[in-house]
Amino acid sequence: MRSVTYSMAVSLDGYVIGPDGSFDWTAPDEEVFNLATDEVRRVGVHLLGRRLYETMLYWETTDQNPSLDYSTLEFAAIWKALPKVVFSTTLSAVQGNARLASGGLAEEVERLRAEPGEGDIAIGGATLAAEAAALGLIDEHRARVYPVLLGGGMPFFPQRERRVDLELVETRTFSSRVIYLRYRVARQAVSPTVENFGP
Repeated sequence: MRSVTYSMAVSLDGYVIGPDGSFDWTAPDEEVFNLATDEVRRVGVHLLGRRLYETMLYWETTDQNPSLDYSTLEFAAIWKALPKVVFSTTLSAVQGNARLASGGLAEEVERLRAEPGEGDIAIGGATLAAEAAALGLIDEHRARVYPVLLGGGMPFFPQRERRVDLELVETRTFSSRVIYLRYRVARQAVSPTVENFGP
């Protein structure tokens, strides 16, 4: 079954966007940019909220700039070709290889998991990811932790009254002091009880 993944840059105190709405502190160096490119290369379809979709529209035309370096052009090519599903109540149309979601998040994920296809189902944007987490849809959390304290803003992890156990799968430290943490959600097997067996 295709995994649902959530990958974002996050401050050490757990925010993806600062209290003033900025995320300029997430500008990646070459190492971190290559990591992001490798992640997107393994994605089969990307689910985005409206704000992230509009932010990422930059990549739909950036390949027309001949002065860009190879790694930037490579990411742009991968991103443009990637199928995307946009969740929005205000947009009536989207651009590029994207479509508006025709159902709710759980319904879209169920449909995509049932369809033949390869690559992860990536969730983009903290608001959409919070909904996915509340529905128990996320299989992996991938955090690029930046050495900065923002003191508030939009949190990476949803503030829900529900415990989720995680298993560390991978960790990397980059020369820029960014730390990459990849966690898999620990799915608990149902233990047999007396009630399960009946008389």
